[in-house]
Amino acid sequence: MKKVNVGILFGGKSAEHEVSLQSAKNVIDAIDKEKYDVTLIGIDKTGQWYLNDSSQFLLNSNDPKTIALSKTGKDVVLVPGKESQKLLHIADSRISGNIDVVFPILHGPYGEDGTVQGLLKLANVPFVGAGVLGSAVGMDKDVTKRLLRDAGIPIAKFLVVYKWNQAQLNFDEISQYLGLPLFVKPANAGSSVGVSKVKTEQQFINAVEEAFRFDTKVLIEEFIAGREVECAVLGNEMPIASRIGEIIAQQEFYSYEAKYIDENGAVLSIPAKIPSEVEKAIQELAIKAFKVLCCEGMARVDFFLTKDNKAIINEINTIPGFTKISMYPKLWEISGISYPELIDKLIQLALERHAREQQLKTSYV
Repeated sequence: MKKVNVGILFGGKSAEHEVSLQSAKNVIDAIDKEKYDVTLIGIDKTGQWYLNDSSQFLLNSNDPKTIALSKTGKDVVLVPGKESQKLLHIADSRISGNIDVVFPILHGPYGEDGTVQGLLKLANVPFVGAGVLGSAVGMDKDVTKRLLRDAGIPIAKFLVVYKWNQAQLNFDEISQYLGLPLFVKPANAGSSVGVSKVKTEQQFINAVEEAFRFDTKVLIEEFIAGREVECAVLGNEMPIASRIGEIIAQQEFYSYEAKYIDENGAVLSIPAKIPSEVEKAIQELAIKAFKVLCCEGMARVDFFLTKDNKAIINEINTIPGFTKISMYPKLWEISGISYPELIDKLIQLALERHAREQQLKTSYV
């Protein structure tokens, strides 16, 4: 049986670059080598693509603080072919090899926001995860919340400010509407990058400036007192939900450091200690949000669970973390799907969707 060649796309022009490198390492280690051949395509912080050797594609791979992409590989681009997609060496225009399916492990802008997904669709290559629309919607917290709100799904109160009207912000009016403390975060960044918890006016001013370092649109959101719980979703037309996991932050909130650097930054309770009827309600809500936001393949849906067991959606991640301390693969493992099986299912979902889309007409005549 001919192996499927999987292009692992990782790194990226994003503040979450290092997270992507950690996730890629874990996926590459876990993928079934008997069934899949792997082609490693690293993207550096300037957006340059490299074809990497599996033995030396990362520097400091065991240190999340200093992990880096090795740039020893050849510069490549992805070009569509008549029967399959090909990697082309830029220097000598030599064909490097074919790609049957791409697994983008790119967190944040230029990877999780529909940009790479659009490129892959133009190249007519199957890829894991949400399509262009689902990726773009899931990345933008403002658009996500508006769609969830219109679908009757509980969310926190929020305001949006753009760089051009930043000067019009009034802390007293905002704090009166949202209460204190409140959160300030970039609209299009993940992993708590640029996120601040605010209790005073000076903290608010600093938080807004920090958030605008990562995006031109900033979300100001009410604080929800509750437990942080997460649910993994898997599938295309008929998605399924995992067991629920709880994150017990050991810091002020579940920060970037707690998620990816400090292994003691949070305690993961998997499965979460919640009543079975509450778990079922969260699973149903996660699947509903997955569908409302036009997601496919995979997503992790994050909730706040209040004292009276009301679930409020915080956000959705269409390319969740795959690091060794990430919740998405851990939730599926406790739900009966091992890490290698999960990767296999995600690849098969990508191939199934692509095959279905190839049946659509692209010409009227």
